[in-house]
Amino acid sequence: MDDSPAYTPPKVWTWNPGNGGRFANINRPVAGPTHDQPLPVGRHPLQLYSLATPNGVKVTVMLEELLALGHAGAEYDAWLIRINDGDQFGSGFVQANPNSKIPALVDHSGPAPVRVFESGAILLYLAEKFGAFLPAGGAERAECLSWLFWQMGSAPFLGGGFGHFYAYAPAKIEYAIDRYAMEVKRQLDVLDQHLAGRPYLAGDDYTIADMAVWPWYGTLVKGQLYEAGEFLQVHEYTHVLRWTNQIAQRPAVKRGRMVNRTWGQPSSQLHERHDAADFDKLAAQG
Repeated sequence: MDDSPAYTPPKVWTWNPGNGGRFANINRPVAGPTHDQPLPVGRHPLQLYSLATPNGVKVTVMLEELLALGHAGAEYDAWLIRINDGDQFGSGFVQANPNSKIPALVDHSGPAPVRVFESGAILLYLAEKFGAFLPAGGAERAECLSWLFWQMGSAPFLGGGFGHFYAYAPAKIEYAIDRYAMEVKRQLDVLDQHLAGRPYLAGDDYTIADMAVWPWYGTLVKGQLYEAGEFLQVHEYTHVLRWTNQIAQRPAVKRGRMVNRTWGQPSSQLHERHDAADFDKLAAQG
């Protein structure tokens, strides 16, 4: 059992800036900008400000998939937001997303810029804008949106719950790790049972639901998220693994994973993307 000293919450919580573990330098209990830092704007209609975390990968995969379908209007500039340096608290980013989380998208294709924040909202906005990867109506559309919102509601248990206490918390707390490991395995079982009877989450077609779920749960079952594959026995979820491997082979997915990436093999890191030729330049460097 956990042998750390018992903690009794005070009557009134007060912020201790040094009690945040790995992310103490960027976590705070208030919103708003901490410094003046305008956002750059490139030449394309769509301006993305992001980092290749699972939430960021959702959007770059979607944009690359749209371009692969021939939607020229989906050309985009992807600017790197270094969240460990606090770029998300710059004045420009806070204007794009008052919640100070990546990703944020600004669409300059109309008479006035349109900001879109929260990764699920961005996927839905782009799907409706270009008429792609979202069923037009009926049960298929309802199923797609249900899984999209399932991911938005479930991933905090995986990331801020299991991931935080298993990989990042300054002290290992048995109760917290056990609680969230149980929930993550339940979620994986939900996916595995569902995918046993269909190729993709919404049915026969690849949609924004898959793009939302794959960067989190696909990475997890490949043992690449929090290095928790053995701990969670992810090999048990064979239908999720089949789905994961199928999506990973898509050329647009391979490109989308590289954008705004700052870790791993240098050949996998395209820190910023301003033109399709940037992928070729990166390959030439490797």
